[in-house]
Amino acid sequence: MAELAGKIANARDTEAFGLLFDHFAPRINAYMRKLRLDTGEAEEITQEVMFTLWHKAGMFDPSKSNLSTWLFRIARNRRIDHARRDRSGDLDVTDPSLTPEPEPLPDAGIDMVQREALLRSAMSDLPAEQFGIIRMAFFLGLSHSQIAEETGLPIGTVKSRIRLAFKRLRSALEDDPAIDSGRF
Repeated sequence: MAELAGKIANARDTEAFGLLFDHFAPRINAYMRKLRLDTGEAEEITQEVMFTLWHKAGMFDPSKSNLSTWLFRIARNRRIDHARRDRSGDLDVTDPSLTPEPEPLPDAGIDMVQREALLRSAMSDLPAEQFGIIRMAFFLGLSHSQIAEETGLPIGTVKSRIRLAFKRLRSALEDDPAIDSGRF
């Protein structure tokens, strides 16, 4: 599919566009109908998405997502745009795509600070080799194979040290009275 999008971007290949249109238009239309849009609105958004594919295929980056993800994201965003422009009052206020995230409770920040302090304390008690690997995996975002390459350790050792570190952290945190009391 990505190669067809490339043909559209590079050569305005109508055959490639036809293949993608035949594949994706019915699926996008069905998705819009599933989101409770009427037939006309669903078809309009589907046409807009396919229009975007024709004119902006060069913006699609196959290293970031697959073509279907890109097109359905465009469809979702178009649906939100249409809902915002709709002045008829027919918006479904219970639609999750239009609902903002709830505000955190006032004491959530305090609980988070206390949990972070407990976790820091438990992590400071880890052996250096376990702490270093946990730091690389979860704070630097390295994969297990990247950690193995950087440290010169076998990947099995990296995984074992992460498991051991988690076991120690779980044990330390479960033994904490604040956690036992149900505050966390």
